[in-house]
Amino acid sequence: MSSPIEDYGIIGNTYTAALVSRGGSIDWLCLPRFDSESVFGALLGEPKHGRWLIEPAAEVVRRSRRYRGDTGILETQFETAEGCVTLIDFIALTDREEQIDLIRLVRGDKGRVPMRTELIMRFDYGRGIPWVRQHFGGPQAVAGPNALQFITPVELRGTPDLTTVGEFTVEAGETVPFTMTWYPSHHHGFRYRDPFERLLSTETRWHDWSGQCNLQGPWRDAIIRSLITLRMLTYRPTGCIVAAATTSLPEWIGGVRNWDYRYCWIRDATFTLYALLTSGYRSEARAWREWLLRAAAGHPSEMQIMYGLAGERRLPEFEIEWLPGYENSRPVRIGNAAHEQLQLDVYGELSDALYTCRRFGLESNPHSWQMTLKLLEYLETIWQRPDHGMWESRGEPRHFTFSKMMCWVAFDRAIKGIDQFGLKGPRAHWETVREKIFADVMDKAFDRERNTFVQSYGSRDLDASLLLIPQLGFLPPEDPRVHGTVAAIERELMQDGFVCRYPSRPGADGLPPGEGVFLACSFWMANTLARIGRRDDAVALFERLLELRNDLGLLSEEYDPVAKRLLGNFPQAFSHTAIINTAAHLGELETASASRGNDD
Repeated sequence: MSSPIEDYGIIGNTYTAALVSRGGSIDWLCLPRFDSESVFGALLGEPKHGRWLIEPAAEVVRRSRRYRGDTGILETQFETAEGCVTLIDFIALTDREEQIDLIRLVRGDKGRVPMRTELIMRFDYGRGIPWVRQHFGGPQAVAGPNALQFITPVELRGTPDLTTVGEFTVEAGETVPFTMTWYPSHHHGFRYRDPFERLLSTETRWHDWSGQCNLQGPWRDAIIRSLITLRMLTYRPTGCIVAAATTSLPEWIGGVRNWDYRYCWIRDATFTLYALLTSGYRSEARAWREWLLRAAAGHPSEMQIMYGLAGERRLPEFEIEWLPGYENSRPVRIGNAAHEQLQLDVYGELSDALYTCRRFGLESNPHSWQMTLKLLEYLETIWQRPDHGMWESRGEPRHFTFSKMMCWVAFDRAIKGIDQFGLKGPRAHWETVREKIFADVMDKAFDRERNTFVQSYGSRDLDASLLLIPQLGFLPPEDPRVHGTVAAIERELMQDGFVCRYPSRPGADGLPPGEGVFLACSFWMANTLARIGRRDDAVALFERLLELRNDLGLLSEEYDPVAKRLLGNFPQAFSHTAIINTAAHLGELETASASRGNDD
């Protein structure tokens, strides 16, 4: 059985990422990319579906872990009656993708500690047993396009149950290395790299990268850890950032809301760009924008809500029947059928993202404005259609309020592009369309009796996406309808002080009920509270949310406030982007308040 979600740490090299449990087991790793098949899949099943365990052979009396400074290098310390060792885990940073080195170093800190390792390699999501033989003094495993080579001074041997095991002892001052190298099986071999040199170069590169952060303030540590997490979720060759490193971690234990998040969502664009640009990471923001422009290229009618790492459009969804799922949460899904849905908000998000790049002075792309012109020309013909909404409902399409508001945003940001940057376009016509959308939303999405906007036209349900109204500029923060919507969400969508996406009841989104509170929405609440003048409440909520992170500063998609457990895919880019953006906004308010106090 896999560990609790919050018991995992992430290591990555901007091509793929692995999840390492508190007990020293790598239970999830896809090679060579985030969206490749797994070689270690115990996270969604059992050890027999693939894992790599390194642990003391004796009882562990105390364990602790941390990242080595502002890096993606994970250190787990085990104490036994005989002594103390530290397991150092990382995937070496590299500029090339034809070889990936996963390195594990066991350092003796005190005494003499007997250790054991258990290696179960299973490609094809736990089903593919590789051909293993001795090569270069260690096991070499081949399965179809994949090859793995192990290099270590520890003697490893195979067992009848197709497991590779080894025993060794580490004394104080000694470090025992393990390197697992992936390379394409049709290549003639791999290039051995000294693991200690790789540790030094990887640590240096991480510190150089994290040192670029220009945000200060009381939450700087949380910001940097979230930025490092986003970096580990980045696919460097194309510049995109995957929503999470995993698939099918459930939004409710035992439930069916188990989705594949190893892809890139257009919706994440503006949130991510804002986080990168406010933090000083202009080259990463530029790479993300260029991925957006390539992925969305083509006729506007064919724009999708998500794409693959290189902009792939076909993400067919299927179920893996041989995996029992995380804590028996079935089904395990590969691919994501939501890529075929119509979600009108993505047109607004793309327009807003391109505007954000201009506003921050990012070097312009000559194609971005032409794309905006074509998108709006098409959006004008479809904005009145029902869609599946930002939460990707699998029920019947509806006229979701947030979708309509984002259509308004699409035209609004284009108008701002003309006014602020001298771009050429049919401003007067766009203004007419923008006003028409605004009037439609105000007429059909506002419940005057309750003084709140609702999730969709004709509905009485609320939706946490409505918290973004003042941030989008659809209405100013001081508008009583904004205050009324915030108050309604506080009454009807909050659980233990955190925000649910929408009411949980049968048929609400075409699926059985059951999910945790949605962490990004809770950060939105903190941000909105600050905008409407409730800064103390905003800071209190924000700091409560930070307490939900695990001991390594990581968050998933959702949280169960009753069981006190993280839920959903992990770590979640949307949650960590929300940390950065909320901290930056609250920090700006604090700076402004201090400045006013000094003036007084």
